Amino acid sequence: MENTLGLEIIEVVEQAAIASARWMGKGEKNTADQVAVEAMRERMNKIYMRGRIVIGEGERDDAPMLYIGEEVGICTREDAKTFCNPDELVEIDIAVDPCEGTNLVAYGQNGSMAVLAISEKGGLFAAPDFYMKKLAAPPAARNHVDINKSATENLKILSDCLERAVEELVVVVMDRPRHKELIQEIRQAGARVRLISDGDVSAAICCGFGGTNIHALMGIGAAPEGVISAAAMRCLGGHFQGQLIYDPAAVNTPESEKWTKEGNAARLKEMGVSDPDKVYNAEELACGQTVLFAACGITPGTLMEGVRFFHGGARTQSLVISSQSKTARFVDTIHMFEEAKYVQLR
Repeated sequence: MENTLGLEIIEVVEQAAIASARWMGKGEKNTADQVAVEAMRERMNKIYMRGRIVIGEGERDDAPMLYIGEEVGICTREDAKTFCNPDELVEIDIAVDPCEGTNLVAYGQNGSMAVLAISEKGGLFAAPDFYMKKLAAPPAARNHVDINKSATENLKILSDCLERAVEELVVVVMDRPRHKELIQEIRQAGARVRLISDGDVSAAICCGFGGTNIHALMGIGAAPEGVISAAAMRCLGGHFQGQLIYDPAAVNTPESEKWTKEGNAARLKEMGVSDPDKVYNAEELACGQTVLFAACGITPGTLMEGVRFFHGGARTQSLVISSQSKTARFVDTIHMFEEAKYVQLR
């Protein structure tokens, strides 16, 4: 899978990032998201594969979003039988977030990126559009910290695993009212808190790399992004756990008022989730034999630079992580558009 799709999925996230970056700072988050979706779809439909979106941006009636269940790739065309060989056909499941951090793009803030994860059919957990309690930590703390423990307990364990004082640890938490008590507990334990407004996929992945000065992600965020984070952390050997939050009272957001705990539990049961309180690890959320993760910075972030335009072209920085080759590649690409006057080196 990596040999077949590795370069092409990099181009998918690059094209989405470039399209979205053109709307950076213009206050148009929906447009920034829409153009990223369209660019991602267009590039995926040029790949020799039969892909299915298992985590996307909406349902069929909300086109042009990449909706759950949508098929992408050359081999999904009506005339595919004339040029697609079933014996060599790559059939995959895809989780996408074409513009992770739409507000960050709209207001010119750091940390937005285009992301996707792929695996063979059935290799990614098809998370509903619920919230998820998350815990991400470095590889050294894998299977030592636990989402069922308190933040104080996990910080002590993390301190031991990383051989750092608790006061030297930095924990990323989404800046939401629901996290008030969590933030207080982390600070009382002695660790430092980095609050983010959006984009917890990047924060989770940063836990997998040394030198980012991010040692844990804690709190509740979107479940679909949790699966994408888990795919990356599985490839990196980092710790990731997620637990679906189906009780609207736990998140206390305006949109949650239209859902009920009972209704959400019933929906999970229909999806085949027999235990709605189950804690999933990275290997369960991204269970495929081969998992690939790719991201491209839209705005500058801890891991990657954002898209930098120059006259006649653009420069991007991407990250592709593979469970197959056990590699994390940072890819620096110069895109030469029509009538490029020169190639910007820096």
